[in-house]
Amino acid sequence: MLDDIDHSNYNNRLSPTYHVDKFNRSSFPPGFIFGAASAAYQVEGGWNADGKGPSIWDTFTHKYPEKIQDHSTGDVAADSYHRYKEDVELLKGMNMDAYRFSISWPRVLPSGKISGGVNEKGIEYYNNLINHLLANGIKPVVTLFHWDLPQALEDEYGGFLSDKIIHDFHGYANLCFEKFGDRVKQWITLNEPWSFSQGYDGGGSAPNRCSSWLNNSCVAGDSGTEPYLVMHHQLLAHAHAVRLYRTKYQDHQKGIIGIALVGPWFVPFSNSLADKHAALRAMDFQLGWNLDPLGFGKYPKSMRTLVKDRLPKFTEEQSDLVKGSFDFLGLNYYTANYAKDASGVKISNPRYSTDSQANSTIAMRHGKPIGQQAGSSWLRIYPKGIWRLLRYVRARYQDPIIYITENGVDDKDDPSVPLKEALKDSFRIRYYHDHLSFLHRAIRAGAKVKGFFGWAVIDNLEWGNGYTVRFGLNYVDFKNGTKRYPKLSAKWFQKFLQK
Repeated sequence: MLDDIDHSNYNNRLSPTYHVDKFNRSSFPPGFIFGAASAAYQVEGGWNADGKGPSIWDTFTHKYPEKIQDHSTGDVAADSYHRYKEDVELLKGMNMDAYRFSISWPRVLPSGKISGGVNEKGIEYYNNLINHLLANGIKPVVTLFHWDLPQALEDEYGGFLSDKIIHDFHGYANLCFEKFGDRVKQWITLNEPWSFSQGYDGGGSAPNRCSSWLNNSCVAGDSGTEPYLVMHHQLLAHAHAVRLYRTKYQDHQKGIIGIALVGPWFVPFSNSLADKHAALRAMDFQLGWNLDPLGFGKYPKSMRTLVKDRLPKFTEEQSDLVKGSFDFLGLNYYTANYAKDASGVKISNPRYSTDSQANSTIAMRHGKPIGQQAGSSWLRIYPKGIWRLLRYVRARYQDPIIYITENGVDDKDDPSVPLKEALKDSFRIRYYHDHLSFLHRAIRAGAKVKGFFGWAVIDNLEWGNGYTVRFGLNYVDFKNGTKRYPKLSAKWFQKFLQK
């Protein structure tokens, strides 16, 4: 696992532009899908337009503006609710095969429930988007839940803290399969359930269950139990939706269904056995937290040992339901960290972030970073990690079919930089080139990877970072009517993906 490769020499706008004459689309297997991705709350805007109900992210950004770096909201975002045709044109201009986007649950079900009524304007919007994609030869890949839970369900019973969410997610999924499944042939139930669970351990995201800390104790919520309960209900909601699709829709709609998980990688801080075990525990507490139930019907042994009574247990029936509940696995890979053993550290108040007994947020070792810092504080550029992650998943989880459902890099928004210069994102070209190179290496070694989605098709609201960083392949001028401009990386993909 230990890897000393140096990825610290990325030079923002000074990196050379990589050519695609030898390494391009044809280097990948026939039928390999290339696309770009987005999420409803981050790009749509129209937060209360045409009957849409509020989501927990609407509430979070309105109620806790101090939690967002620039105190911004997704009320307008990139205005894709009104400008989706332009986004499709951008995808087409990059020669992308597919668009991964999410449906806003409260846009189609304002109350979160079928019994509360369907918002036909919301259904119309997604029908129009799907039809426009298909008319332009672009495959829709649809995520059902990308964190924007209807606020009504949060208010009624605490959202994913309650097992009632399983029934309501089932109804929502059924609506989407029924309305869109004749044209959508690839479904993702949940995006990064691990990331969503972190809103219950630290309060940096919706629904902000831990708004403050006092003497290392969470004032609102319980960070020692709630993240585990939320994850448990997410996995069960996912599994019930998959069973619904497989039993009611799959035979005649001919689609596939899976889940998109955060794809971390951890390098042991040293060659010591303790740090090597810490890196494995860190993998268990992020990826294994999801993949062990999906692959084996139970949580990782390290979690069952360290968390004990705070970790929910699957019944035998639930275990059978969750196990094998995916046709493909989505992995979102961005970065890596060092992991160091912390088993000797005394913790007075148990919480998820310390339960692994591994310090897994270390970016520096012996004064040297694991990779160059990107725009976001958590993202350091480590391309080899995608290869190591795929090798790990293939070996541990019985060689599943995989899609890289997110991969990308951001830079800080700098209003002083002229637009012409802001579009010259050579560092992003290098990031994609290097990650695709390691992905290609993994495929040649036997990994069953069938597609790749860059994050993101356009600049958007980057959750707690607001609009202070930019992930887009296409620039959005948020101060001048959300006008779009292709970046150099978009033009690079256009050439890379030429048929």
